[in-house]
Amino acid sequence: MSVLCAKNKGMTEPPSGSAALRRLWPDVRPYAGRIGLALGLILLSVVTSIAIPLIVKHVVDGPISRADARGLLWPVVIVSLLGLVDSGAIWGRRRVSARPSAELETSMRAKVFSHAQRLAIGEHAVWDSGQLLSRGVEDLRELRRFVAFFGPFFIVNTVAIIAVTVTMLVLCWPLGVILVLCEIPMLVTTSKLERAWSQVSRQVQDLVGDITTTVEESVLGIRVLKAFGAGPDSIAQYNAQADELRALQLRENRLQASLWMVSGATPVLAVTAMLLVSGWGVPHGHWTLGTLVAAISLVMYLNWPLTSISLLLGDLFNTTNAAVRHWELMDRPITIADPASPRELAEPVRGELVFENVGFRYPDSAAPVLADVSLRIEPGEILALVGPTGSGKSTLANLVPRLLDATSGRITLDGVDIRELRLSDLRAQIAVAFEEPVLFSASVRENVALGQPEATDQEVADALELAAATEFVAKLPWGDRTRVGEQGLSLSGGQRQRLALARAVLGQPKVLVLDDPLSALDVDTEAQVQAKLRKALSGTTTLLVAHRPSTAALADRVALVWDGRIEAVGSHEDLLASSEHYRHVMGAVAEETHV
Repeated sequence: MSVLCAKNKGMTEPPSGSAALRRLWPDVRPYAGRIGLALGLILLSVVTSIAIPLIVKHVVDGPISRADARGLLWPVVIVSLLGLVDSGAIWGRRRVSARPSAELETSMRAKVFSHAQRLAIGEHAVWDSGQLLSRGVEDLRELRRFVAFFGPFFIVNTVAIIAVTVTMLVLCWPLGVILVLCEIPMLVTTSKLERAWSQVSRQVQDLVGDITTTVEESVLGIRVLKAFGAGPDSIAQYNAQADELRALQLRENRLQASLWMVSGATPVLAVTAMLLVSGWGVPHGHWTLGTLVAAISLVMYLNWPLTSISLLLGDLFNTTNAAVRHWELMDRPITIADPASPRELAEPVRGELVFENVGFRYPDSAAPVLADVSLRIEPGEILALVGPTGSGKSTLANLVPRLLDATSGRITLDGVDIRELRLSDLRAQIAVAFEEPVLFSASVRENVALGQPEATDQEVADALELAAATEFVAKLPWGDRTRVGEQGLSLSGGQRQRLALARAVLGQPKVLVLDDPLSALDVDTEAQVQAKLRKALSGTTTLLVAHRPSTAALADRVALVWDGRIEAVGSHEDLLASSEHYRHVMGAVAEETHV
């Protein structure tokens, strides 16, 4: 259960946090009006909060100093109205910001999922599933919270601090200077902590993705862990990661506490200094008692913006890191896509499959997996690929539906380069069954009809019959409506393979790619399936990856793949007689009596 880190796999340099946030503007633009309205309502709340201390100054220096009770009427009315406006602005902000932030998260999540689906198979080998999950769920949730709450409040609190400071300088510049001097330590502390805080925040987010991968692998591999007694090792790995996460979170909390301490002390120090200075300034007439009361009220109002900045900074770092991680995924290129000017296959599709000097090399590999492969598979012919492990058989099979793209040469279907066809058109003609069958947490019927939801019950039943799956499906609690669980773990390996085979033959595709689809079947079941396949595949061009003589014997011809090249092509019997390598692969000495 090793942890793969995408950033170490030849990825381009990710954008900076600010650049990553700016690149989100096209996604945010449709909701800019409502987000702007929410921001305006918060600013209105700030204005009312600053206005109230100024009215208090007028009251202290006016009606209170003159003992004019009647003069208090309008100030009290105005303050009450401002309080109502403040409450209404807060209520309106919550109502206005909820919908756009939720819609933005939904829209971005759909884009991330679509992009991940369109990435080539090689890209998915780079990314741990946990890292994909955390980017598709946790990071987008962080961005939504930023749009709905943290972003607007960070902006507003910053504006509030600046506005109060400017108001103080205008109201009474000596008291304003005291406030500025008290704010400097907070600015210095923030500047010093910013880089370390951002780095810890990124480490936390990456580690959460790694932990997600560990949990997912442990759940999916629970049978192996139990069978090999590796449960304690898995628990130890998880606990080590959890301990590392705890240490990072504690460090993050210490950084936040340092800033919180300084920001919380700022208004207290400012008020203390103002009171000391005012002991001289008020009696000597440099400023009034009302000015002092207003100044203290303004500074105490700053208590929440200043302390909340320490909270919001952490969320801002989380958001910028989430944006960077988002673009690390979204910037991965879609290498297998529809051509700019797609061609059409002539009807009816015959299924002639031709490999012309095909080669394939993984991007980070020096040695080619396939080299100069040339094969012609006639319409309706069954061609088996046989070779030792690692010879390139499965890679060659994956090139046909363009799960991978050849790095040299070309593959044609009825004379048309498959890269010149729309992916949907190409894959509509091809069905695939892998050696390791993939089933989803759905019913048997839904798994078999994957990609063909319009298939009738009879067509699904015929496919199950062809794959010799009818009997065991009938014994399930609800027949083909029975849910098979995640990855189909409630079924045996052979049962999963038969359902995958049924899915492949449903709809009678023109080209069928079978990657050793019978490896988990017992001899009797394999014989049943082979007999049915011979009949059913009479009009289907089939590329069959085979490891057993009984499977290879199903083919019209066999191609021996050796070190990424086609060494020999012929019938199963001819290659047994003529090729030492083929006899070695097939275990001919041990199998001769059974062939």
